[in-house]
Amino acid sequence: MAPPRSTIPKPGRALLALLAVMAALTGLMFLNGQTTPKLALDLQGGTSVTLTAKAGKGGKAPTSDQMNQAVSIIRNRVNGMGVSEAEVAKQGSNIILVQVPGKGQAAVVAQVGTTAKLQFRQVFAESAGTPAATSSPTPSVTPSGTATPKGTATPSAKVTGSASPSPKGRVLSQALAATATPSPAASSAAKASATPSASATPSPSATVPAPTGLASVPKAVLLQYETANCTGKDRKLLGSNDETQQWVASCDQNGQSKYLLGPVRVKGEQISSASAMPPNPTAGQASWQVNMTFKSLGTQQFLDATTDAYNAYKKDPTSPQQQVAIVLDGQTVSAPTITNGPIAGGTAQIYGPPSSFTQDYATQLANVLNYGALPLDFEKSAIEQVSPTLGQDQLNAGLTAGGIGLVLVVLYCLLYYRALGMVAISSLAVAAGITYVSVVLLGQFINFRLSLEGIAGLIVAIGITADSFVVYFERLRDEVREGRSLRSAVERGWERARRTIIVADAVSFLAALVLYLVSIGSVKGFAFTLGLTTLIDVAVVFLFTKPTISWLARFRFFGQGHPMSGLDPRRLGAKTKVTVSPVTKEA
Repeated sequence: MAPPRSTIPKPGRALLALLAVMAALTGLMFLNGQTTPKLALDLQGGTSVTLTAKAGKGGKAPTSDQMNQAVSIIRNRVNGMGVSEAEVAKQGSNIILVQVPGKGQAAVVAQVGTTAKLQFRQVFAESAGTPAATSSPTPSVTPSGTATPKGTATPSAKVTGSASPSPKGRVLSQALAATATPSPAASSAAKASATPSASATPSPSATVPAPTGLASVPKAVLLQYETANCTGKDRKLLGSNDETQQWVASCDQNGQSKYLLGPVRVKGEQISSASAMPPNPTAGQASWQVNMTFKSLGTQQFLDATTDAYNAYKKDPTSPQQQVAIVLDGQTVSAPTITNGPIAGGTAQIYGPPSSFTQDYATQLANVLNYGALPLDFEKSAIEQVSPTLGQDQLNAGLTAGGIGLVLVVLYCLLYYRALGMVAISSLAVAAGITYVSVVLLGQFINFRLSLEGIAGLIVAIGITADSFVVYFERLRDEVREGRSLRSAVERGWERARRTIIVADAVSFLAALVLYLVSIGSVKGFAFTLGLTTLIDVAVVFLFTKPTISWLARFRFFGQGHPMSGLDPRRLGAKTKVTVSPVTKEA
């Protein structure tokens, strides 16, 4: 009696589903225009950056904990940018070696050594980024708060900051919809006060500005603020990452403005998260922005800072103290005005003109803010290109060894399983095709790069996939030895082998997952490819190997146990005579 229709296997559905998946993946690969895997540093070459830690105060050498923390932060930054197979390792007591695969990685190279110390400071003076005079003044601070060089007349106006935000960007909380625009009179007054008036008699010195209430500002900081040229080298040299320094002079990143900044109000480590967000035209936001969320202490500190800035605005709408500067590595990213009230929400956004606040800039800024500031200052002592010659030689040797192993597996399948071995070989070919397309697509979407260790993981997967075939084939042959027909043996053997295959692949995948989580560097590539091919093995066995066996069991060559089929009951030592099940004619 024929089995009920509901129990008859339908291998065609599984095979068609697998064919559809393979066609979709292959089409996506060609659609993206990339048909070869991305290669890691050892196979493609790349850039090597040597970072040397600078000595601290008093020539103090960096500690081991500081170096380990720096290695972790740099590695997270590189991984956060989607660069796979990057090597970040400590060498000696003060050197970190960063190796980035591929070409065109200038953004990564520029970011790895960035200290990324973020500070929020209140602005006390703002002026144009060029010095007011070329000569060096000798300032003296008067009780009224103005500094007057000896032998010169007091200017009629003080240098004050503009009431509008800096061109680079501004900060708003979610509750702050917009920044009020100052009145024309206020803007004119601020603009007029940006440049000291000339004295009646020419003098070789110029006035060093000291806004009211800043008599405690060190003369050296006032002098640096006045004489700095932000359009030149001072743009990078000006400012300070020393959070204990009460007063600093700082240029903006465009070199258009310079600021005299007060003590640090919020430190960068008080940011709990940062993310880059695309433009939102419906909200009037035309550029990319970085959303920041403060920790509990940072929320209160930011509230206090914006409260002081808002009070300064209410007292004098033209006061530069209404601005809170965001300082990154000594440079002012933006200096927003706080005119709509204190910010108490614990969130803030950094954004600016679309021409400068691009997606790349916002992503990089969010990346360095997310993973924190480096505990040390580094200098790039060496940047060089790495040749892939040695890796290519090792690759050729590895591929040769893998090819020999594959040939041996194919010969074993053909000699031991005969025609049934062709199913194993076909399954290996299908698994290889899916693996290749997957590696290419992963390179396109997550920047995965294939290294020597990754290729080793692919070669090891040949044995894992072959093990699954052996388990199923041996269960199938055991059922034939028990005297069952082939079509019955296919289903019963699969029921017994399925659990074994799943358990074995689960153990292999867990081992790969644990290795990936605890390892660093190129070992992750081995673990990743091993886990990937283990998942592919499960899909191939369920969607190709078993359905193919079910389909072949319908043909006389296999169904009647031809001596060359690998399922001959007499060769297998069947206990009883096998009743041949109905089969269809061979195609």
